[in-house]
Amino acid sequence: MEVAALFFMTSGLFLGWSLGANDAANVFGTAVGTRMIRFTTAAVICSVFVVLGAVVSGAGATGTLGKLGSVNALPGSFMAALAAALSVYVMTKSGLPVSTTQAIVGAIVGWNLFTETETDTGALVKILSTWIASPILAAIFAVILFKLLTFVLRTTKLHLLRIDAYTRLGLVLAGAFGAYSLGANNIANVVGVFVHATPFTDLNVAGLFTVTAVEQLFLLGGLAIAFGVLTYSERVMRTVGEGLLPLSPSAAWVVVVAHSLVLFLFASQGLERFLAGQGLPTIPLVPVSSSQAVVGAVLGIGLLKGARAVRWRVLGSIVTGWVMTPVFAAVVCFFGLFFLQNVFGQKVYREVSYVVSPPAIERLEQLGMSSKALGELANRRFETAVRFRRALEARADLSADERRLIMEYAEINPMTIDPERFPTLARGGLSPAQSEAVRALAGRTFTHKWMLAETLARASPEWRFLADEPLNRSRNRKLQGRLDFVFRTFRVD
Repeated sequence: MEVAALFFMTSGLFLGWSLGANDAANVFGTAVGTRMIRFTTAAVICSVFVVLGAVVSGAGATGTLGKLGSVNALPGSFMAALAAALSVYVMTKSGLPVSTTQAIVGAIVGWNLFTETETDTGALVKILSTWIASPILAAIFAVILFKLLTFVLRTTKLHLLRIDAYTRLGLVLAGAFGAYSLGANNIANVVGVFVHATPFTDLNVAGLFTVTAVEQLFLLGGLAIAFGVLTYSERVMRTVGEGLLPLSPSAAWVVVVAHSLVLFLFASQGLERFLAGQGLPTIPLVPVSSSQAVVGAVLGIGLLKGARAVRWRVLGSIVTGWVMTPVFAAVVCFFGLFFLQNVFGQKVYREVSYVVSPPAIERLEQLGMSSKALGELANRRFETAVRFRRALEARADLSADERRLIMEYAEINPMTIDPERFPTLARGGLSPAQSEAVRALAGRTFTHKWMLAETLARASPEWRFLADEPLNRSRNRKLQGRLDFVFRTFRVD
């Protein structure tokens, strides 16, 4: 199994390479295009900081992406990552800046269509909305920063040589920050579907600190990204830096900073906690396209200088790539899964069925559901989420929230807490108290996820969700990730 896991992870490493080859342009493309920084220098700095971002802050904005669809079998994960990687590679070969976020979203939707798994339309709409909001926001940031920079340069009257030196330093610092943000935000797109299958275990380094299994996985993905930066990113860098709009060195700095700010806003859990602590509205943590952000920033400066300066034909090609990438990834993933399942006999997904069982009925009634509505659904078995959703939608007496709740409590996930799998718990980042609560259930069997979750919550306060408030969301997301790991570990196929 470990050897198989390593083989199937190769598509994730290919995706990481493709990300590095394409998205490095978003942090250093304008600097290289304006010839303020040599490509070799940019590639080395980008590689170092993208790995740091992946390892240190690699959790990223994975929550919303996870809701979109849960790829639940390793061969399926392999094909989803491969479809996304091929999509990014094709666009990179054409010199077009696209995003792994777009590609992996398309691949997940393709997996959902093939397996008849429900696509969370709310999560999909939220992600798609950022594909519109992020370039607009980057353009606004770029306009504000450009005006501020122009004012500072006009009032300080610095010598041209000093301005040149400051600009080069600013491009290096902004590029390093952008590369760090890129690694932190996008590493989950590269290896996120492989977290549950990682062959690594927690590694204690000389008794000083521990590198978790997930951090080791992120390191491997980060190195794949860095390799893509070093070997194949120059062409896309020059498309962004030269093709869309001729930029001055100061404008290049503005573009990198504006792009990095957008990634930071949508990926920083620290910022979310700070805003919540001040009683301010929080920014949703969702995966955003760094390519769209940098193109939006370039376009903002172009519009500020006059629309004629923008090479609209190049922009049209880039936008076409944005539309084609998720569609291409979805199609490749769908047919790739069919091929992998029917030719090579691989199990590309685990069937998930739905039954409104007596324990589910009892729990739903405690939550206020109508016993009559639930009684008519009792013990009916549905083999896919799509079929169950259609049956629920046919019931006019059920609201959308009630349908969602019934689906959650009716999902069948047989699990047995097998002591032979306890060593695997070291990969999940569980606290000692959480691990002890799981071990105390040795030999117990559960039919539904919610049954195991509630049993663990009664056993330890560290397994209990806090009220759904902004200050608690980061902690609840981390807890949900650990629960999902426990579900996968003890699931009975």
